[in-house]
Formats: sequence, structure tokens, C-alpha cells
Amino acid sequence: MLINPRPDPSPSAHDRVYRGLRSRIMHGEIAPGHPLTLRGIGTEYGVSMTPAREAIRRLVAEGALTLSASGRVATPDLSNERIEELAALRALIEVELASRALPRAHLALIDRLQTINSSIGEMVARHDPVGYLRTNLEFHRTLYLRAQAPAMLAMAETVWLQLGPTMAKLYGRAQRREAPHYHRHIIAALKAGDEPGLRLAVRSDVTQGLRMLVS
Repeated sequence: MLINPRPDPSPSAHDRVYRGLRSRIMHGEIAPGHPLTLRGIGTEYGVSMTPAREAIRRLVAEGALTLSASGRVATPDLSNERIEELAALRALIEVELASRALPRAHLALIDRLQTINSSIGEMVARHDPVGYLRTNLEFHRTLYLRAQAPAMLAMAETVWLQLGPTMAKLYGRAQRREAPHYHRHIIAALKAGDEPGLRLAVRSDVTQGLRMLVS
């Protein structure tokens, strides 16, 4: 009697590959311009070509990966102009998210943001650009979840995806010595219930911080 090999559970396999690659790209664990192949992804995640192909298709659609005319798939390597464009998008989306989160900014949230900001400082001390980027995004996501605006947060995460590899590279070069000081302004504005101050602090954090890296 012939025994069929165990089938590849395509939906769950695809989701596992997609989420794994998405997280690594967003947090800058894969260098900008790094090529990816179906065979390499399949080997790394222990899946067949089909879930690997579907994960790549979704990530290309989100801008997390680029697809050339020749079929080469790679992580984005952004120009300064593209970084400025994405920073402007962050300012538009994230300022609105922060504003919507303010009425729900209870003390436990503020305490959590302070703890995350301390972790960012630890990543700076370790000269860990990937850890820095991961905790920095955790700070922003933790705040924006209180906005209860999932479509808007999804748009912000799409921008983070495109920025991830290049940002990790730039953070690694910048040799930062402390956590972003605008985070302290964000926390202070949340404590005071100061919406104009919060909007200014978030806008400054996502634009001026990036400008410092590319200058």
C-alpha cells in the first residue's frame, strides 16, 4: 500500500512564513538590498515552494520586499528622498493615532511606555540596532493600540515595514548614546493630557529623528 507523504499544511505554513519574514524585515534583521529566494525561504522555514511564494507575494504587495523586472526579490534599500517621503507619511498617520489614543491613556499605559523607553536605552548601550528598532516600534505600537483604529495602525505598520532594513542600517551607523528624547516629551504630554504637545512630540520624533539619521 502506498503511503502519501504528510501534506504541507499550506495555509498555516504560509502564515508562519509570512509573519516570520514580516517581523524580521520590520525590525531590520535582514539587511537592505538582501536577495531572497523561494528555495532559501523554503529551507529556512521548512516549507514547500507554495507557501514561500504566497508569503513573498503578500510582502511585495505591502512594500516590504521589492520585485524587479527580472524576478529578483529583495528587501528595500531606500534613498534619502524615499525616507523623507515615508517620514512624512508617518507624521500624518501617527500624529492622528496618538491624538486618538490620548483619551484612553491611563496610568498603566504611561508606566508601560516608560518601561519600554528604558529598554530602548539598554539597546542603545548595547549598540544593538535591531533591538533598538524593535523596542522603538514597540513604544509606538503600544501607544497607538489605544487609539482603537486598526485600519490606521495597519497603514503605519506598512510604512514601518518599508523602513525597517534601511533604518536598522542607519541606526547602526549613528552610534546613538541615549533613547530618543522626544519619547520623554510624548510621555509628558500624555501625563498632562496635552493634545497639542503630544501631536508636536510625535511629529518631531518621526520626522526630525529620521532626518538626523540621513543627514
